Amino acid sequence: MATKRSAGILLYRRREDGETEFLLVHPGGPYWAKRDEGAWSIPKGGIEAEEDAREAALRELDEELGAARPDLEPEDLIELGQVRQRAGKVVDAWAAEADFDPAALDSNTFEMEWPPRSGREVEFPEIDRADWFDLESARRKLLPAQGEFLDRLLERLGRPVAG
Repeated sequence: MATKRSAGILLYRRREDGETEFLLVHPGGPYWAKRDEGAWSIPKGGIEAEEDAREAALRELDEELGAARPDLEPEDLIELGQVRQRAGKVVDAWAAEADFDPAALDSNTFEMEWPPRSGREVEFPEIDRADWFDLESARRKLLPAQGEFLDRLLERLGRPVAG
C-alpha cells in the first residue's frame, strides 16, 4: 500500500514586538469537535496523482482558507521538508510570511454519515476554525509531528528555536 501524502503551508507573521505568530487550522467534523491541544494543523491536504507537492500545497491553502487567503506564488514559499505523522502519513510543507483574518475563513466541506449507521449524510467544513498562535501555544496546539515545521522555519529565519 502506498504511503499517504499531503502538502501544506505554514503561514507566519511578525508582531510589532518582533515575535512570530503562526496560522493553524482546526479540522471540522464531529470526531475533532471536542479536541483542541494536539489536534490543530497547518493548512494542508492530499496530493493528487501526478500533482507537484508545492502546487498541491497552494491548492489546499485555497480550499481550506477560502477566497480571503493570501495570494501566494510558488517562489514565495520557504521549503520546510517532510515529517511522518503517527498514522504514517507523510506531510510536505512550505512556509510563507502573510496575513490572514481568521474571521474570513471559508473552508470547503465534506459529507459523511452522521451519526454513524444512521443513514443520514451530513455536511461539515473541512476546517472549522483558524487562528494565530505564538510559538509556545502553536507547539501545544499542533499535531505532534508537525511541531518540527515550527523549528525548521525558525532556523531558516535565523531565530531561536527554543520555546
